[in-house]
Amino acid sequence: MVKDNGVVPRILHTADWQLGKQYKSLGGDPDSRSDLRSERLNAVRRLGALAVQHAVDAVLVAGDVFDMNEVSDRLLRQTLNTLAEFQVPWVLLPGNHDPALAESVWTRIARLGHPANVNLATTRAPILLAGESIAVLPAPLLRRHESADPTGGFASSLTPDGVIRIGLAHGSVKNRLPVEAEVHNLISDTCAADSRLDYLALGDWHSPYEVTVNTWYSGTPEPDGFKQQNSGQALLVEIDAAGAVPRIQQLQTGGYRWRKLTMDFRAVNGELAALGEPYSNLVIGIRVQGSISLSERSLLDVLIKDWEARVKLLRVNMDDLAAEPTAADFDALGHQGFTGNVVERLRAVQRDLQHPDHAFANGALQRLYSEHVLGNSN
Repeated sequence: MVKDNGVVPRILHTADWQLGKQYKSLGGDPDSRSDLRSERLNAVRRLGALAVQHAVDAVLVAGDVFDMNEVSDRLLRQTLNTLAEFQVPWVLLPGNHDPALAESVWTRIARLGHPANVNLATTRAPILLAGESIAVLPAPLLRRHESADPTGGFASSLTPDGVIRIGLAHGSVKNRLPVEAEVHNLISDTCAADSRLDYLALGDWHSPYEVTVNTWYSGTPEPDGFKQQNSGQALLVEIDAAGAVPRIQQLQTGGYRWRKLTMDFRAVNGELAALGEPYSNLVIGIRVQGSISLSERSLLDVLIKDWEARVKLLRVNMDDLAAEPTAADFDALGHQGFTGNVVERLRAVQRDLQHPDHAFANGALQRLYSEHVLGNSN
């Protein structure tokens, strides 16, 4: 149904904001993790700007608005204030991270009060938008894991004739997602057809994913993992009329660039430099390989520290880096006196790959080299 002003209805589909995400698994500098957390709210501001730019009729958030129900009241207020900045309807759906329990972020928001342009989709009642040309059918999760298909009530949900029907749900579509997808909150892969939906806006999968021409995952607007493909986007959806195939446009929303690389230790500087400026918006996970001497490892450690200061966050895995001290390394450490005696004992353990203290010996030799040869105690 074209609106009274003749403009085709359009919505901005997003999901999985997970505001308040802690990023604990990344390790690294706490300040950097705090920056990543703050960027998720910045992504919401970018969504608002896109909504205004494209004159959408609503922003539909398909679940996991918050990372947990226990986020602070301050974050709730910050979120609501951000949404109020943009004069566009926002429809917020509870997901598995923030289900609509008896006590949840949703009951807390209700007590705090929320702007008139914010719709809490905590019940299955249809939400009419765009001069009643669009009916949003919400499927809020009332618990973290639903045993039944959360979209099961869509087919029987009544809406006015000629209205564009849009389903809003959070879960895993059966038979369509990769094996690592969630096995809870399963959604029928024929939901859109069975429920006469013109579009099904989904959340839970953090990368944009087309299930069918009218069933999509938007992905998260701000990347939050190394395994995601093409995340950091939202979907602009235009539907000419009930029964028409929607037109989908992917819009960039992400702030930080996430990259995961495996490389020989000699290639670290070149590989990281090749990622391009600005380095400050990079979150990088690298797995370093190769056989490395004590002198080379000391130089690598300095290089890693330099890159840690240049990028937002750098996580380094050296499990595949084999320590192979050279004769020159041991000559530099010396063979006389107390230090020479310690070095020889550590060297004997280091040579025995089966020795329970093999890894300790490698680390101790490296520290001795850094401190006594290079004079670097950091």
